[in-house]
Amino acid sequence: DSSDGHDVEKLGIREQEIGSTTARAGGKMVKPTRKDINEKRAKFPFCVVWTPLPMISWLLPFIGHVGIASSDGKIHDFAGPYHVGVDDMAFGSPTKYWLLDDINDADHYDQAIAEADEIYSRRMHNLCCDNCHSHVAQAFNIMGYKGKREWTMVSVFWYLTKKSHYCRPLAGSAFRTYAGFIIIASIILSLSFGLGFGL
Repeated sequence: DSSDGHDVEKLGIREQEIGSTTARAGGKMVKPTRKDINEKRAKFPFCVVWTPLPMISWLLPFIGHVGIASSDGKIHDFAGPYHVGVDDMAFGSPTKYWLLDDINDADHYDQAIAEADEIYSRRMHNLCCDNCHSHVAQAFNIMGYKGKREWTMVSVFWYLTKKSHYCRPLAGSAFRTYAGFIIIASIILSLSFGLGFGL
């Protein structure tokens, strides 16, 4: 019956319209929004995420561990030699995230992350030269994020620093990010103050 076919066609269009509200329709993307993020479940679709590194972030709070989340919100992070974690971020849940834009195709985006995972699952982790930021840069280069294929760990760090937002509750994320640094800085200042007065 032609009317039945017409109804099915209309239903298919309606399903696509509903799908587009969740940032996905037939594999194509609209601009991701913060409403798609579920921070309590650590699901951050189309985001680069950041969490503090023990000891290192206590001394240098702008340095931490990063990962990139696929379209379903699962975080992929280069967590150590020959290991890329999925949906289980090393060093704890994120305290900051950078919501990506200019994502035109969710399938291509996810495939780029999968390829970066495959590459980095065969690499030794090097804190200074080939690290979690490099893994994210590799995914960006494969997908051509923002029309560029020259992403490096430095450019990922810089964009994350400029564009990131703190997770909620803000106080908890800020505490996890800066508490170690504040405690160590306070101890150093107290010792310096005490020595200056001959205590």
